[in-house]
Amino acid sequence: MTENVNCDIPLTHRPHWFSPKTGIYQSKHAPVDLPSDPFLDLVSFVFSHRHDGVLALLDSSSGSSISYSKLLPFVKSIASGLHNMGVSQGDVVLLLLPNSVYYPVVFLAVLYLGAVVTALNPLSSVYEIRNQVNECGVCLAFTVPENFKKLEPLGIPIVAVPENEKGFKHGCFSCFSELISRECDLPQRPVIKQDDAAGILYSSGTTGVSKGVVLSHKILIAMVELFVRFEASQYQQSCSRNVYLAVLPMFHVYGLSLFAVGLLSLGSTVVVMRKFDIDEVVRVIDEYKVTHFPVVPPMLKALTTRAKGMNGKRLQSLVQVSCGAAPLSIGVIHDFLRTFPNVDFIQGYGMTESTAVGTRGFNTEKFRNYSSIGLLAPNMEAKVVDWNTGAFLPPGSSGELWLRGPSIMSGYLNNEEATISTIDKDGWLHTGDVVYFDHDGYLHLSDRLKDIIKYKGFQIAPADLEAVLMLHPEIVDVAVTGAMNKETGEMPVAFVVRKVGSVLSPKHIMDYVAEQVAPYKKVRKVFFINKIPRSPTGKILRRQLRNCLTSYL
Repeated sequence: MTENVNCDIPLTHRPHWFSPKTGIYQSKHAPVDLPSDPFLDLVSFVFSHRHDGVLALLDSSSGSSISYSKLLPFVKSIASGLHNMGVSQGDVVLLLLPNSVYYPVVFLAVLYLGAVVTALNPLSSVYEIRNQVNECGVCLAFTVPENFKKLEPLGIPIVAVPENEKGFKHGCFSCFSELISRECDLPQRPVIKQDDAAGILYSSGTTGVSKGVVLSHKILIAMVELFVRFEASQYQQSCSRNVYLAVLPMFHVYGLSLFAVGLLSLGSTVVVMRKFDIDEVVRVIDEYKVTHFPVVPPMLKALTTRAKGMNGKRLQSLVQVSCGAAPLSIGVIHDFLRTFPNVDFIQGYGMTESTAVGTRGFNTEKFRNYSSIGLLAPNMEAKVVDWNTGAFLPPGSSGELWLRGPSIMSGYLNNEEATISTIDKDGWLHTGDVVYFDHDGYLHLSDRLKDIIKYKGFQIAPADLEAVLMLHPEIVDVAVTGAMNKETGEMPVAFVVRKVGSVLSPKHIMDYVAEQVAPYKKVRKVFFINKIPRSPTGKILRRQLRNCLTSYL
């Protein structure tokens, strides 16, 4: 295993990838030509690519599947049915769904009709659902039966979606069964432009409450080309032979971009799991010979831990594991590499606001950089900006990441003020993430700007302290946040999940950290909790922890 080897990178097409004059970092990849036809929609684009793929989507629990030969007819059938139900171009349809083989079909069908999808976590509260339905002007919702009670008071039509084809036996799925089995197309497709809205995904952005991120067909096409299809082009193996395990939620931009859109243009097989269970993951990888497994950090840790207790004959089909959505510590990365020495490991970076496009890891026999979040995607530009002075920073210096390129969102729904504060007049998306480029052009993620703790004027990145704490053998999980303090401004506070049976004390933990960090970085308070609150993609919900601090202190 070699990391950060200082040798020539064979894919360097632009030797001057950083301009000291402008502060702009260019992608080291050659530019990718994007479709210029103004009347090209995402669905037409996805199905315009020829491949020899056979199985498109496969349900992990039942083994039932949707072939590529049936995928487009199913999309057309549901679109036709929705048209007959009164859904028309520009209308917004809610997908309040867990992962299933039908999620991509419904998503593409809504877009084929010229309507717009807004997606939401199926575990969302009634309050959260009502807000999104009202803000987006939702006219119809696809969901699962257990969410009927949440949606019924809102007065919109509801279509129940089964987990797989076995669900068609139940009466509550009769409407969906009729939609997908119509075997007909729209009488006439509407004229859809690349600049027309296609999706509204919600994000907290860099500050404040969740906001609707508006994504056009053009932006989603750029995502497919610059993220999914470009990454696949870097490897020699035929894409139609790749089998991806879809555990990441498709209501999130990371899962949506891969499993509901991009991979279906390549002919790969997507094995869909409804929810993450590590024992089931192992079974599915072995049974269906999964080659690619995109994960978030908690999944990576669980996979590594589970694999250590198995014999060497398991999980042999894995070719690549990719991780994104939240930072990984070096310790976790090295643990994975020791456990899976023959599996390619990469990290990537993207936001909902950049449609999952940003950076992607790329390893060769001569050069491996496991700790970075990769190289800038083709056609993308970046700046690293000092958050105090606004100065543009060179390689090796940490600052806020700004991104510009064809995958950046159109803006926030009905929120011009938030849009202007996030995307400046020159088109730069201010990500709120603290990063630096190394001297080989690889990007490294340090922390979220808004999460930085200021202690007596010193800036402390919570992720730095979390990485130290996670190396303690009796600590299972941890989150660090800032607590207000009259004397220091803020002070670092750690929320710790101990191993069962551990008798670690707060003092022991504070002393452990103090031995390994600069004095100003010391953890000042420790609280023991049962579970660190995280989003579905593994990000620590620091706002929840900060809200709890008053009662703890």
